[in-house]
Amino acid sequence: MKPEYAIIIKNKTRLESLIERFNTRAQAQFYVERSGSNWIDYEQEHAAFHLALSEVQKRLSTVIRNKIVDRSFLPSFLFATNQLVIVLGQDGLVANTAKYLNGMPMVAVNPDASRYDGVLLPFVPNDFMAGVKHVMQNEYVCRTCTLAEASLNDGQRMLAFNDFFIGPSSHTSARYRLTYKGKEEEQSSSGIIVSTSTGATGWLSSVYHMTNGMNRFGGRRGKELQGMVNDDQLMFVVREPFLSKHSQANMVAGLLERGEMLSIESHMPEQGRIFSDGIESDFLNFNSGTIARIGIAKEEARLVIKTN
Repeated sequence: MKPEYAIIIKNKTRLESLIERFNTRAQAQFYVERSGSNWIDYEQEHAAFHLALSEVQKRLSTVIRNKIVDRSFLPSFLFATNQLVIVLGQDGLVANTAKYLNGMPMVAVNPDASRYDGVLLPFVPNDFMAGVKHVMQNEYVCRTCTLAEASLNDGQRMLAFNDFFIGPSSHTSARYRLTYKGKEEEQSSSGIIVSTSTGATGWLSSVYHMTNGMNRFGGRRGKELQGMVNDDQLMFVVREPFLSKHSQANMVAGLLERGEMLSIESHMPEQGRIFSDGIESDFLNFNSGTIARIGIAKEEARLVIKTN
């Protein structure tokens, strides 16, 4: 179906979030400068983003109607197949958006290439219309990304582009039973991360570098994380597993192939959570009696790429 209008997904700038928090620009500036940060950097970032947003809207308006949707509305926004999705922001916004699109292609635009690496942002405001026109003509080339799926025994379901966090909502210990490749054990930890190959450079990477750094004290170095997780795999790691009379730490990391499931049964009476891609406000409750099964989803994310 040919797109009839475009949806521009964006997030608030740091400056906008601060003004929202402190009510006025002056109060936000006072807070930033008092903490020793550079207020000018906030202003420059804000100005660059809105310049990019204006450019994207101006160019889009020549070929298709469009409107802006803020990231905060993603969990409740209903996407339709007659829409063309433009993501304007940092890499994390691509991850936050992809799981709600049910395979619809995304044109991801880096609003400030001098500031953001843009691993998932192949376009800039000056060239993104090539991707838009390819999607409108149904002649686009895309990068297909594996999504992870968490399904609960009460029927609820959630997808992740980068990773899942399964654990407590506060700085307490998670208690659960973990089942992996036919083996199970009781565990207590600060939670579990399950990552896709796309997310391996994110939260999973930070856990890897922490443990690799600790290994160096013993004179050992771990393998590089790049390439350890393939496109058709997920990797899970247990954060800070605690060994006690009632909890074990034998299964603290592993790979899940397509069709394999990681089963986690909650033993937390309250404050258990499952959320994906860093959006804590959109979560599934994971309290006592709840069983989560984590594996590769049937859906995939489709990121439009540049072509010659």
